[in-house]
Amino acid sequence: MTQPVSPPRDSTGKVPPMGELPAWRTFGARADVRTLSLLGVLVALIVIGGITKPDEFLDTRNLQLVLTQASVIGVVTVGMTFVITSGGIDLSVGAIVALSSVWATTVATQEYGFAGILLTAVLVGVGCGLVNGLLIAYGGMVPFIATLAMLASARGLALQITDGRTQIVSVDGILKLGERDSYVLGVPPLVLVFAVVTVIGWLILNRTTFGRRTVAVGGNAEAARLAGIDVRRQRLYLYLLSGLCCGIAAFLLVILSGSGQNTNGNLYELDAIAAAIIGGTLLSGGRGTITGSVLGVLIFTTITNIFALNNLQSDVQQIAKGAIIVAAVLVQRRTASTT
Repeated sequence: MTQPVSPPRDSTGKVPPMGELPAWRTFGARADVRTLSLLGVLVALIVIGGITKPDEFLDTRNLQLVLTQASVIGVVTVGMTFVITSGGIDLSVGAIVALSSVWATTVATQEYGFAGILLTAVLVGVGCGLVNGLLIAYGGMVPFIATLAMLASARGLALQITDGRTQIVSVDGILKLGERDSYVLGVPPLVLVFAVVTVIGWLILNRTTFGRRTVAVGGNAEAARLAGIDVRRQRLYLYLLSGLCCGIAAFLLVILSGSGQNTNGNLYELDAIAAAIIGGTLLSGGRGTITGSVLGVLIFTTITNIFALNNLQSDVQQIAKGAIIVAAVLVQRRTASTT
């Protein structure tokens, strides 16, 4: 005798009304629509670039340049996505990239070769993230204030180390990675690193307990604490992760430019936050998407490239980015009010 099939139930154990999807399926549907929308925007930009400057924009070297430039800010954005998902913010990422890059390219550091530059960049980034995390998680400081203080301090220290001069890299292993001979099947090494960081970030956020704790803390920190999550320790780890991403990005920037400058990473905090927001990461926390953030980075980098090829002024670029950010936040608010 055939047993009756019980109807599907939602997370509360209730049977959803006819025609109404469970909450997780509704969220998944919204995420898919958002991703497809971002892909549509990116494709539209590629078409615009191909129409306005077909020879220059669609050239293989230019497309490689776009991906390479996206790789540096993209790695920073992966870390920023975790921080924003937890309900925090990090205004110091650009300054940390600058400090890491100049500290890693001093004459003393370059004497230790490739490994010395890489290790220094990563350690400086993690160290700055540790300070941010301790001030916010255990010092009780508001993330905006703590990271703003780090922004000023790191920029000042980077200027002091360089004395306003550019530090040229002389390590052959670093310089060779920036040459076309080092490309793997036409793909620059920086893009490969970005791809690896993206995949790891996606797995951590979507397939691990750490990722679920990050979302829980951003959704409701008090409920997460009552559920047994050490909220302060989780926040410390998140800023350590952001600092690690800044250190890796600084190393990639050193490879890309062959130098270290105190002006490196200028406005990276704006680009990283903007890319995460338009990608679908909720500014108030509780929801994040690595895939959307990566698409946001590619959109902004493509816009910058198209503007540069068409000799449009940089102030117009900033206005366009600002308009995109406002539109993305308004869409988020409208989406939140209808759920």
